[in-house]
Amino acid sequence: MLVMTRRAVSSHRMVGRRCNESRSRLASERGQALLETAITLPIILFIAVGIFEFGRGYQTLQVVTNAAREGARIAVLPSSTSADVQSRVVNYLRDGQLPMADSTTVTVNRAASVSIGTGTASASTVTVNYPFSFMVINAVANLVVRGSTLGSQPFTINAQAQMRNEAQ
Repeated sequence: MLVMTRRAVSSHRMVGRRCNESRSRLASERGQALLETAITLPIILFIAVGIFEFGRGYQTLQVVTNAAREGARIAVLPSSTSADVQSRVVNYLRDGQLPMADSTTVTVNRAASVSIGTGTASASTVTVNYPFSFMVINAVANLVVRGSTLGSQPFTINAQAQMRNEAQ
């Protein structure tokens, strides 16, 4: 037969209260964790998306710079035309999988000069202007600041390459 003393009964009741208190404390901590997650998750996602967006922008800058170099390689040939340079630059941008390759502006200057040692030589300069816009950051900017032009217009990535003209 089990006989409980008053002290044992009192102790048993205290354990029950502590159990109920810890349950309510645990439930309030769950709410706190949910609130902390709701606050920090958008910030972490925005940072991650920003890293990807700026990485994509840097990759686009590299492709545009290389397209300008390819255009300059064509521009220095004696028999090339500005249409040949334009075609080479646009094809390079398409091969680099840039979506707005057709709206790129290519400027060719065959009357430039370049310093070589103590003298100068004739050169060709190719300038490429590519319109670039962020995919996610522009959309978020338009949601945050309604009615503004923030993020609605692409900005221009410029690249220029200069090479010495070949002798004719």
